[in-house]
Amino acid sequence: MTQHEQYQDEVSAGPGGVMTDEVGVVTGDLTLTTTLRGDGRADVCVQYTGAEEWYTLTGSPATVPPTGLGTLHQAVLTAARTGGGAEVPR
Repeated sequence: MTQHEQYQDEVSAGPGGVMTDEVGVVTGDLTLTTTLRGDGRADVCVQYTGAEEWYTLTGSPATVPPTGLGTLHQAVLTAARTGGGAEVPR
């Protein structure tokens, strides 16, 4: 694949935050990463901005769409901004 291997952005979660596998819903100012794996999927992780702990966004790992890792990352950012216990879009 010719895409970047990782995207990272800060995002303010919408009302109801995002859902993680480890701690349930997280809210507020978050840092989100989407990292390409070698199997055509991507790991999506989130942390409170400035914190050390990373959490797996529910639905990760996710299949990378034909349009690439950047498209998946943008979809995850949009979901996080929407909130409502957002998960990785399928």
